[in-house]
Amino acid sequence: MIRPKSFFYESKEGIAQLTLNRPEAYNALTFEVYRELTDAFATLEHEPDVRAVVITGRGKAFCSGGDVREIIGPLLKASEPELLKFTRMTCNLIWNMRALSKPIIASLNGVTAGAGAMIALASDFRIASETARIAFLFVKVGLSGADMGACYLLPRLVGLGKATELLMMGDFITADQALHCGLYNQVVPAGELTEVTDTFAEKLARGPSNGLAVTKRILNQETLPHLKEILELEATAQAKCMVHPNYKEGYTAFMEKREPKFNSSH
Repeated sequence: MIRPKSFFYESKEGIAQLTLNRPEAYNALTFEVYRELTDAFATLEHEPDVRAVVITGRGKAFCSGGDVREIIGPLLKASEPELLKFTRMTCNLIWNMRALSKPIIASLNGVTAGAGAMIALASDFRIASETARIAFLFVKVGLSGADMGACYLLPRLVGLGKATELLMMGDFITADQALHCGLYNQVVPAGELTEVTDTFAEKLARGPSNGLAVTKRILNQETLPHLKEILELEATAQAKCMVHPNYKEGYTAFMEKREPKFNSSH
């Protein structure tokens, strides 16, 4: 039974919907949201009445990533083992999403950034509002673009060259740009997003659940074993980046509303 405290959950007519519910913070993730999302995607595998899953956000954003005050700040005080525990938890969320045999639709209603971009990437489909800008902005806060499986999953969608650009620059791209490079499946007017997503999810829910599960499993046949290794590699690397001075500088610059001055040492 899925009964989260940190986001909305509803299941009806074969479709489970998870709605991130911190609109005042652009649905930024907290430690609790991470844990409950990770557990929810594991539990969904064993919910017989669920045939398709939708994840979306409430308000003007899908998800702006980890909450600067509730996650990034506290992690500055964490030990290396605690940092690794955290980065492994974030990677477990991605693993549970990719390992889920049921199709996942990310309905992107607005800003999609950092870990939010990774949740979108780990979904099977991305249907976006025309306002849904996206950025893999880990480098903007002094971290590695190699986070939560990004260096493995993103090139498979957009190619190595575009993935390198998105992960090293960390800049936002528009919905049309994301559609053009293959990151989004559909882009629709903001007022039509819910209807288009619902129609798409209903079609999947009416489809042959076993056939869809087998399709996803075989699509994953080559990727999952490698993804497991990459997630551990990225979790370890990102935890090390979190003890570098650039991470503290990224946080301080954000809080002081200025451009960061990153250290050039490795």
